[in-house]
Amino acid sequence: MAGGDGWDPSRSAAGKRSPWLIVGIISIATFMEVLDTSIANVSLAHIAGSLSVSPDESTWVLTSYLVANAVIIPISGWLSSVIGRKRYYMLSVALFTVASFLCGIAPNIQFLVLARIFQGIGGGGLAPSEQSMLADTFPPAKRGQAFAAYAFVVIVAPVLGPTVGGWVTDNYSWHWIFLVNIPVGILSLFLVQSFVDEPKVLVDERKKLLAKGLRVDIVGFLLVVVGLGSLELFLDRGERDDWFGSSFITAMAITAVTGIAALIVWEATRPDPIVNVRLMAKRNFAGVLAVMFTTGVILFGSIQLIPAMLQQVFGYSATDAGLAMTFGGFATVMAVPFAGRLVGKVDVRYLLAGALIVSAIALGHLTSLDATASFGDWAWARAYQAVALPFLFVPITTAAYTGLKPKDSGDASALLNVFRNLGGSVGIALSQAWLSVEEQTRQSRLVEHLHPLAPNYNDGIAGIQAALTGAGMATAQVAQAAQGQLYRIVSQQAAMLGYLDVYRALMVYTLCAIPVIFLLKAPPKGQAAAGAH
Repeated sequence: MAGGDGWDPSRSAAGKRSPWLIVGIISIATFMEVLDTSIANVSLAHIAGSLSVSPDESTWVLTSYLVANAVIIPISGWLSSVIGRKRYYMLSVALFTVASFLCGIAPNIQFLVLARIFQGIGGGGLAPSEQSMLADTFPPAKRGQAFAAYAFVVIVAPVLGPTVGGWVTDNYSWHWIFLVNIPVGILSLFLVQSFVDEPKVLVDERKKLLAKGLRVDIVGFLLVVVGLGSLELFLDRGERDDWFGSSFITAMAITAVTGIAALIVWEATRPDPIVNVRLMAKRNFAGVLAVMFTTGVILFGSIQLIPAMLQQVFGYSATDAGLAMTFGGFATVMAVPFAGRLVGKVDVRYLLAGALIVSAIALGHLTSLDATASFGDWAWARAYQAVALPFLFVPITTAAYTGLKPKDSGDASALLNVFRNLGGSVGIALSQAWLSVEEQTRQSRLVEHLHPLAPNYNDGIAGIQAALTGAGMATAQVAQAAQGQLYRIVSQQAAMLGYLDVYRALMVYTLCAIPVIFLLKAPPKGQAAAGAH
């Protein structure tokens, strides 16, 4: 029976076992899924070469997964209630594992993309089910610490991904980034079957639902596929296909807007919606979704930019760029326990506001670096930013269930993950688009000063020619080589300035998002926000 704080211990997935055992068990599959998603990013060039496809064609390995993920996550709450939470979770792990095997043995790009679709369907069901289990297993006063432990996998795995992916690809082959999931998936299935319970109250709720006759919201499902699938295609392919210069991208944008608008209207009026959009009408939950969206923009936008910049501007290998990011992972690991302890003791709004301020300062610090920055400079800059992430993710995940009925935890988890992933997709898309514009703008401005009448131009060319001659280059080749070297320097400087401009834009966005936090309800006096049901 639910207590005064709204928590119902009969819904716990731990049964008579320690609830902390559940945290460790369900984290295994999510670590596998999140790590695999980020690993695939650094292996695209190897995949393209191995399967004899163009770099652009290889990006469908990422796009197909993201689209499948975007479609399945919002309906995972409904699937969990119909199939059974534990059964649905195990089916998701099993599908992800089998699809990983198929990815690893893929003989061509078509087979790989199809396998990635199934992998995305399986992966999409993991996080919503896990967060629902945690919300039901832990009382509000302890949820902060539980979600802090869970945050290790959600925050740290994307940071470790580029390093692990670079190392595996460089030393073995891209096939192993998928095949390593098989033993992990089997272990996860065994532990979940052995130690995770399906509470009787959930079994009874499912029986009552099915006894009334299962009514599948086909229209709602199709609108999810059309609306969110088109949105993911628009965001993921927009930069590559010249955004609205492409008829395909324009069609995806129109379809996404129309489909999502129709989805919201349709689901808000259904007695048995496949996506419970009515939860978004609750002020606190709406504020939570807005902050989670912002967290996704900051986390995924910056994670995508920094290693790309280190490789493009500084010539780092994929492994070295990943190592610079990994240093930030250590900062996150050290900060997570503190975030878990503070949630429940400090007003969640102040924790979130402080974390966004620290994130903005860290992004501002990134804009102060230049082309002479060392590996250590970038590693520490990433650490400054990463230390704030647990103080965003843990409080917002904990506060998401404030004021909601226990039976809504599955739907709430699904929507929470939709907005996190959507924020990540928007962050990556806008960052890449802004970077492209800024690089071109910066390069055009720099080139304006590259002519014989410009101050220092002749001295610069003479210096480059002297260096090339001193290195043993033939005199007949020096003049042309000097021009090429100068263009390379200009391109490098333009790229560097473009990245700094994007960091600056992310900093401004982060500061502007702070007022949204105060849409959240203040916790009752003397009571933690996490426990204010």
